[in-house]
Amino acid sequence: MAMAPATAFAQDTATAGQPADGQIEDDLHNRRLNANGEIVVSAVGITQLDILAGSAILESTDLQRNLDGQLGTVLEKLPGVSSSGFAPGASRPILRGFSGERVKVLINGIGAIDASNTSDDHAVSIDPLNVERIEVLRGPAVILYGSQAIGGAVNVIDKRIPQRIPQEAFHLDTVLTADTASNLLQGGASLDVPIGENFVVHVNGSYRDSGDIDVPGFTASPDLRADLLADALEEEGEGELEEAEELREAANQSGRLPNSAVETWTGNVGFAFIQGGSSIGASFGVYDTLYGVPGNPDGGHHHGEEEGEGGEEEEGEEVVTIDLRQYRAEMAGTVALGGGFFSELRTRVGYSDYTHTEFEGDEVGTVFEVQGFEARAELIQTPRDNWRGSWGLQYTYRDFEAIGEEAFVQPNRTDQFAVFGLQEFDLTNNIQLEGALRFEQTDVSSDTLAVDRNFDTVSGAVSLAYETEGGLRFGITGSRAERAPAAEELFADGPHIATQTFEIGDVNLDTEKAWGIEAFLRGNIGPASVNFAVFHNSFDDFIFLSGTGLEEDDLPVFEFRQEDADYFGIEGQITVPLIDSGPFTLLADLRGDYIQAELSDGTPLPRIPALNFLGALEAQTGPFDARIETQWFDSQTDVAPFETATDSFTLVNASLAWRPLQDRSNVTVMVQADNIFDAEGRRHTSFTKEFVPNIGRNFKVSVRTSF
Repeated sequence: MAMAPATAFAQDTATAGQPADGQIEDDLHNRRLNANGEIVVSAVGITQLDILAGSAILESTDLQRNLDGQLGTVLEKLPGVSSSGFAPGASRPILRGFSGERVKVLINGIGAIDASNTSDDHAVSIDPLNVERIEVLRGPAVILYGSQAIGGAVNVIDKRIPQRIPQEAFHLDTVLTADTASNLLQGGASLDVPIGENFVVHVNGSYRDSGDIDVPGFTASPDLRADLLADALEEEGEGELEEAEELREAANQSGRLPNSAVETWTGNVGFAFIQGGSSIGASFGVYDTLYGVPGNPDGGHHHGEEEGEGGEEEEGEEVVTIDLRQYRAEMAGTVALGGGFFSELRTRVGYSDYTHTEFEGDEVGTVFEVQGFEARAELIQTPRDNWRGSWGLQYTYRDFEAIGEEAFVQPNRTDQFAVFGLQEFDLTNNIQLEGALRFEQTDVSSDTLAVDRNFDTVSGAVSLAYETEGGLRFGITGSRAERAPAAEELFADGPHIATQTFEIGDVNLDTEKAWGIEAFLRGNIGPASVNFAVFHNSFDDFIFLSGTGLEEDDLPVFEFRQEDADYFGIEGQITVPLIDSGPFTLLADLRGDYIQAELSDGTPLPRIPALNFLGALEAQTGPFDARIETQWFDSQTDVAPFETATDSFTLVNASLAWRPLQDRSNVTVMVQADNIFDAEGRRHTSFTKEFVPNIGRNFKVSVRTSF
């Protein structure tokens, strides 16, 4: 199945509560494919939640084809989505050029409650192996999950708390994968067992083991290699022959990225009691990963300044690895309220105990600890003829502490309370109006610094859409978003060895505010499916991390600053059946996005994705799907001060999916060849692009089953 475009079609909510066998419902909404291959969205009580402003969905064969250990890498081929690409073990999604605090990462509708927003070297505590689907949400509905989500939200749907009673004696999903470029071996399994008519138990687990990745050519970029070789000549001229040789070895490192191995395991157990339209359930899980942080080969070199007291040289830079573990507990409940003004009460609560330890060699460098709690309750209105909506409350608590000599963020606490609402009206048979409003009260404090900041923010969005009889929808969205500064932006002050930077926050940062406008076109034009958007965001007091050109503790200094800024972007996808003869279909899939982001004085903002296009042909038959795709990334020369440019590159990938069981699609065997021509490329969004290139030619095989 090719990935359907982000166009959605409403389904009568009277049938939404009775899913067919094997169909999954979650606390946001349920999507399935109709006979024409269109995505059908069935929001519980809100028939077109997030439809007006659009969404993208990755599931089934497409999820298997793009499966990776990190969420950002899984999603990076979707229009408007890229990844931080810090390391194979840490890659966070970037939406429309926004990252960190401006992208909300959710598990079944509530936050991941980790430290991935603190720095790009911190992995998202989600393993994509056992997920049902991944949704990228934009527009007014995103406000239901946080005013921080200016760029959008990524919602990962899994079954850790079951949402249905299996009709069979048990339901088992598995996935196994191996590849050549990292010697990857990974596997995951998910099991649901009904006990009686109303009770179901769920368990899942996964394991991933990969070595240092193969890379095309040199690990260091041409500019970095030139610097290293020049430094080697300088050291040689000063008689430091051993240092010169080490620099030449670093410059000539090729074919493999040292310290890029990853080992991850997860386990979850959950249960649910389901009766009629009401349910209650809980889960407990562990996410554990150990991954290397590739080091900058020039990070510890300072032209002979490494002599300490007594004239002895300091020891060389130790490799950095990160050991991350999260314990997570959740509860979820749904109460059917009958046929009054509200039809349903939905609640979800999550608790996380998170520890992230950065090792320098065998020694513990810095330990990050997060204990967090998030709870939300949402009342779903009973749908009227032309009116749907919901109202809710959300509370978030986060206690953060960094321990060690290089703890660059002071201990802090964040308390946030929010009320929100989403309303949708059918003005006519063809015109829909959707609006959302959210008020947040945020308290960010640090006892160590004796600082307590309070922020009240109001965010809202309105979409107006017209839908033709043929299912083509076009419209416009206007938004006003306010975001309180994050604790890391306020309280950072110290060296961060994993990113090789010295970060300085500003306790006097003000609320970030943005006006946004977006025009969109989604739906069907004849046999083609289209999804296009043009957007512009104008920021007052935009918060960003900027290089200063200074050094502290032999590290480049980066400061959190605040200035006005503008984002402009275009993204789109069109899927056209070139041949559709029933048993055989040949699809053309074209995608692309462009983003320009700069301060009010015209200075480009750092790490903005380059213009890119993806073109693919996909042949679909009964048992086989074959796909070949080419993705081109333009050079990025609009760079911030102290940022380097990146060259253009092209990746060519191919895959073949085989469903061997006759008349059933619950076993899929897939073989893939990624980066067939072993092209070298560096993603401009990455802090580590100078010494972490993309993975080289990779052959992969995976098997996915569902029984």
